[in-house]
Amino acid sequence: MLRRTFLMASASSAAALAAGCATQAATGANYAGPDTDNPLLKDWNTPFGVPDFANIKAEHYKPALLQGMTEQLAKVDEITAVRAAPSFDNTILALEQSSPTLNKVNGVFGNLTGSMNDEALQAVDLEMSPALARHDAAINTNAALYARVETLYAQRNDLDLTDEQKRLLERYYVRFRRAGAHLDEAQRARMAEIDGRLSELSTQFGQNMLADTAAWTMELAESDLAGLPPALKEAAAQAGRDRGKDSVYVITLQRSSVEPFLQYSERRDLRERAFNAWAARGLNGNEFDNRAIIREILTLRTERATLLGFATYADFQLDDRMARTPANAYDLMMRVWTPAVARANEEKADMQRMIDAEGGGFALQGWDWRYYAEKVRRARYDISDAEVQPYLEFDRILEGSFWVANRLFGLTFTPRTDIPKYIEDARTFEVSNAAGEPIGVYLADPYARPIKNSGAWMNSFRRQSAINGEKVLPVIVNCWNYNKPQPGQPTLLTWDDAETVLHEFGHALHGLMSNVTYPTLAGTAVARDYVEFPSQVMEHWVGTEDFLSRFARHHQTNEPMPAELIAKVRASKTFNQGFSTVEYLLSAIVDMDLHAQGAIAADFDVSAFEASARARINAPVEILLRHRPTHFSHIFNGGYAAGYYGYLWAEVLEADAYRAFEETGDVFNPEVAARFKEYIFSAGNLRPPEAAFELFRGRAATVQPLLAQRGFN
Repeated sequence: MLRRTFLMASASSAAALAAGCATQAATGANYAGPDTDNPLLKDWNTPFGVPDFANIKAEHYKPALLQGMTEQLAKVDEITAVRAAPSFDNTILALEQSSPTLNKVNGVFGNLTGSMNDEALQAVDLEMSPALARHDAAINTNAALYARVETLYAQRNDLDLTDEQKRLLERYYVRFRRAGAHLDEAQRARMAEIDGRLSELSTQFGQNMLADTAAWTMELAESDLAGLPPALKEAAAQAGRDRGKDSVYVITLQRSSVEPFLQYSERRDLRERAFNAWAARGLNGNEFDNRAIIREILTLRTERATLLGFATYADFQLDDRMARTPANAYDLMMRVWTPAVARANEEKADMQRMIDAEGGGFALQGWDWRYYAEKVRRARYDISDAEVQPYLEFDRILEGSFWVANRLFGLTFTPRTDIPKYIEDARTFEVSNAAGEPIGVYLADPYARPIKNSGAWMNSFRRQSAINGEKVLPVIVNCWNYNKPQPGQPTLLTWDDAETVLHEFGHALHGLMSNVTYPTLAGTAVARDYVEFPSQVMEHWVGTEDFLSRFARHHQTNEPMPAELIAKVRASKTFNQGFSTVEYLLSAIVDMDLHAQGAIAADFDVSAFEASARARINAPVEILLRHRPTHFSHIFNGGYAAGYYGYLWAEVLEADAYRAFEETGDVFNPEVAARFKEYIFSAGNLRPPEAAFELFRGRAATVQPLLAQRGFN
């Protein structure tokens, strides 16, 4: 997943400035002036200018953010005060360079609220996120500023602009239009109010999710561990020790804990208890309940879309994405839904036969699916995750990721112990190109902790740019949530975990290999239904012969994964794919349904809506959404609203793109890799995504490779 918490602060409102104190008008926060002792506002005398994490504390963020906003507002005043006719340099380039302090501070703030979100930082986030949203809205709805951009956009084909400059101008024009800069004064003011409130609600949603996930644990005795593999037992024991209970095993609602418990535990009663708790996050009627927040978010999003002339928020969102319309997104999802449900029903029947043969005397339920799927897989393919995990150790898989990047793109990752990091468990690397020149810094943060968001993601502390030939190297981070082992013990992964390492590393490569001039176009700053494409492609190399022979080695003996075990993994690759696809598509369809409806009723009940959406498409009752609405952070605390379908859209591109390598007989083919680097990984948002893919592939993508990949042909 890509987390878009690093904001390229867009540009601020002269209207807001004219009212009085610029920062207070735009942010609603008090600003006491520059703080020369604030480490966020100093030059970082560190390798590659990486943030000076050791000296940054929660109390430093607010004054630094306020100063950054004040500086940008002053720059915007300068732009709108220019009497000369608008030009690329005095308007677009000036905007692009208007917020160095804010970008620097927000790069740290946005990242650490995801990975180190303790109570002190949460308090700052609750206050400053809406202030930042109001600041951006003030800039993006600035009528005088928009007039200059609109003038340039109308003249774009007559100006002496490079293709990249024209693309940047187009993206600024789209940004201002989507922010409502063309609306009347009252409407612009309302848009600013909506954006500020939405930011506040989104932040609260995420903090509720973090708290509700951490609030539930299930304590187990030795007698409750039947069926659990050693790695999970040790992780549960460590969770107990972390809570001061040395003789107790603890299961948490972190996915890395609860999912394998549901997969292996022989205790059906405990599986039911864990499953229901996992499903009910954000839905418990406590102070962390997200239902009222969802209702208000949907109401405000609908109003926002209506102000901009769109029928629904989904129409607004997809207007600037590859899918273009909700109908196109639904069409793709339903083309996959039908065969996925058919396959899931076959899988259900297989498991029910096993239950009946064992004399179980019960019908398969949601808390049984993963457990019996594992049993069927073991019976059918003679394989289990417990057999595979000893060969998939995190450090080696990460090393393998570096090796793939070197084979494909000539990159080298060199460990650097002198580069600052925000937590000791993180690893830091200097990244160099084939010529030995540094191109960026990479941080890897593998382990779960209570103050870290769940899931896996990539983000930027700093984006790449090269304005006026001045190279700014990106600083990129990957976060996962694997269980931290005892000192000296390895972090063992499932096959899916290993693919997730490569997936997030693909996002990192997208940021690291960016080679554009302007940061607004850099790296992963692309359409949401395109951004997952480069990362999903990278997953394929986990299963290649060269990768496995080098990096899939037993953590104790160093023996390579046996050929027969590899064959079993490959044979079982599409096993349970019906369940996985239905689980994902349910989330994607409900996301689209939520945002494609009209006005939101005052008594809107998201649980009833979810049930109705399931009934409409005859969803199997045993399969829940992968992310139920009350804990669906992607859409209520991230950038995937009306966009979760994008993983499937990107998979169409990804499956077709990897076939380009396969067609040559060499999955490391240098010519294909060179095109992949030039048009996909290094190109950022230099051109529309459809054009980028066609330059790489020589044609538009087709859906057939995706259907084959999921085993639905």
